[in-house]
Parts: sequence; C-alpha cells; structure tokens
Amino acid sequence: MNIRSTKAKGAALTLAAIALTACTDSGKGGISPQDLTDMLHLVMESDRAVYTKQVVNRLAKDEQVIKASEHFMDEKALPLPAQMFRFGAETVAGKTDKFSYSLQSLWPINKQNAPRTDLEKTGLKFVVDNPGQNFYGEETLGDVKYFTAVYADVAVAPVCASCHNEHKDTPRKDFKIGDVMGGVVIRVPMGS
Repeated sequence: MNIRSTKAKGAALTLAAIALTACTDSGKGGISPQDLTDMLHLVMESDRAVYTKQVVNRLAKDEQVIKASEHFMDEKALPLPAQMFRFGAETVAGKTDKFSYSLQSLWPINKQNAPRTDLEKTGLKFVVDNPGQNFYGEETLGDVKYFTAVYADVAVAPVCASCHNEHKDTPRKDFKIGDVMGGVVIRVPMGS
C-alpha cells in the first residue's frame, strides 16, 4: 500500500467519524442518517471495487498469478471480495455500535448472507428492481429503532459473475457484469 492510498483510507475513516458525530447531533444542524449511510457506502463501495478489480480480477483472472478462494488460508490464495467485506464489517462491529453493515443477497451462496428482516428483504428486492436507486427505511429490532439503508452490490468485474455462476452452492447461474448480485445493508441506531 502506498502513502497516498493510506492517506485516502485515513481520510475516509476520519470522514466517517465526523459524520457519525454530526449524525448524533442532527437536531442541531448535523447530517441526516441518510447522508451518513450514503457517505459510509461510498467508502465501502469504493474499497470493494478497488480490491475486486485491482487485486482479485487482475491477479486471479487476468494474470493468473494466484487464485482467489473461499478457503484462502488452506489454499494460500486471495480472500474473495465478499470475505474481505465481511472481515471489515466484523472488525467495525468489534469497535463500535454506532453503525453496522453487511453484504446480503436474495441469492446467497453462503446462507449467512441471506436477509433476516422484512425490511432487508424489501430493500434488496427494491435495489434489484430499481437500478441506480437506493432503499431507505426504519425498523425496530429489540427495543432499538434503526435507520436502515440498502445499496445495490453490482458485479463490477468479470470475476464477480464467473465466481458466483460457477460456485457449487449458487442458487443462480446467470449473472453478468453490471448485474445487481445483492446489496450492502447499513444500519444506524436512531436517537439517544
């Protein structure tokens, strides 16, 4: 990683921290939960696309230097983009409860990535049926009210579609580049 990408990542994390602080103070001129989730998603989507295109697609598909595998530790391979995303989400969850995020799909290869709430299902269906549009809603889980946003997760490189289409556990085998394969769900608790 070069210094410029380290600075960009640090700047993105600083932006997220400022946005989180501003969001909790939204009644006093802070930002809305929607603006917060839009900014968080922009960072997530950018990092995911860069890893997919510049690392996995380039090294595993184009140059065939190393493969990407869900069993990357045993096979000395690259982690899949979905795994990298989940690792990031788990790390964030261990550091804060001010927001959470996950990668989900109506056609998950890994069943843990299936939607669990009605709002998640509705949001995932919406982003599939309405290309280029995001879904926003509110839901109560336990005794906490959340602002929940769903963003389309699109096949940004050939390796996305081929990996999903060829996986032994895939429920769908016809993805192509540009297709919505699932969604990023970001949840922010509302109120104090």
